[in-house]
Amino acid sequence: MAERIYLDWNATAPLRPQARAAAAEALGVCGNPSSVHAEGRAVRRGIEAARESVAALVGAEPRNVVFTSGGTEANMMALSPFVGTGPDPEPRDCLLISAIEHPSVLAGGRFPRNAVEPVPVTADGRLDLAALERALAALARNGRRRPLVSVMLANNETGVVQPVSQVAALAQAAGALLHVDAVQGAGRIPFNINELGADLLTISGHKIGGPKGAGALVKRQQALHFTDPLIKGGGQERGARAGTENVACIVGFGAAAAEARLALAAESARMAALRDRLEAGLEARMPAAIVFGAQAQRLPNTTLFAVPGIKAETAVIALDLDGIAVSSGAACSSGKVQPSHVLAAMGVAPPLAQGAIRVSLGPTTTESEIDRFLDAWIRLSKALLKGAHGIAA
Repeated sequence: MAERIYLDWNATAPLRPQARAAAAEALGVCGNPSSVHAEGRAVRRGIEAARESVAALVGAEPRNVVFTSGGTEANMMALSPFVGTGPDPEPRDCLLISAIEHPSVLAGGRFPRNAVEPVPVTADGRLDLAALERALAALARNGRRRPLVSVMLANNETGVVQPVSQVAALAQAAGALLHVDAVQGAGRIPFNINELGADLLTISGHKIGGPKGAGALVKRQQALHFTDPLIKGGGQERGARAGTENVACIVGFGAAAAEARLALAAESARMAALRDRLEAGLEARMPAAIVFGAQAQRLPNTTLFAVPGIKAETAVIALDLDGIAVSSGAACSSGKVQPSHVLAAMGVAPPLAQGAIRVSLGPTTTESEIDRFLDAWIRLSKALLKGAHGIAA
């Protein structure tokens, strides 16, 4: 029996060997990182080394990295009216988000629902910059002059990279803070928090080959702080996030970040070549396939496509039975296939959107796995289309 093929790296990445080894070693070290004795200091050194590695991955200062339980918590922490500079900053009065954000951002964090406004995207899945500029101007006219803007670096479904630097310029001109969910971009495309112009940036350990259970919210400037922390208690993480740190996962996160940074150029180029091989194969063998966001800049590892007449839920299950793990473009945390808000925002008709299949690659994906997927997909799609036509007849 052939080995299974894993093509769902955007959902989670397999553990890098370096991360596995680092986390296992950390599990064997006793001590609370807040303790001042030798055991505590030993554990603290592991956390601080991880902080340096995570900071280096995104071009930040280590002291500006706040460890969290993952990307969702980091987003929740960032999306707060109580973030700013100064001893007692005035609360943020509005949150602008792109219409294609991850559900943890769409939920609005701690902003009241009536203070959250979506900004549309273009047909290719990029934020509509003109619409953002109009939204910021409208807020100013209405006396809401302290907005927070949240735009992802790259979309988790389509892989489309967003114009974050241009968003940052608009936000800065309007006196807004900018949060960037960079969970999918980290370790796949090069970026620097300072060059992006993001005030806050979210990354997640398990997306880059670290353990599940660790993420980070990264600040561009030390002066930015949270006057009402999401998790209150002890003074961990410089007062930004209480609770004893998840040492093993953080240390593994740090090891994964270090390896991702060193291997970024080579891994990115390799994944891009495999993605192009996949899409060329789809175009040659099934011309009816539509790749969403194909004309925009995308992550090197992500393809979201659909074939008219094929439902994603059926296809994902059939591929799984054939030994291949992919996801629907509308996959969510509940494990159910739901209508994709991303494709809806791009103006994709519901029947086509319901057939979206996401194939996401990783550093260890091979050419033979791409070819096996293409063979399996052609067999499956022909059978499904034949069945659909037979039912229709």
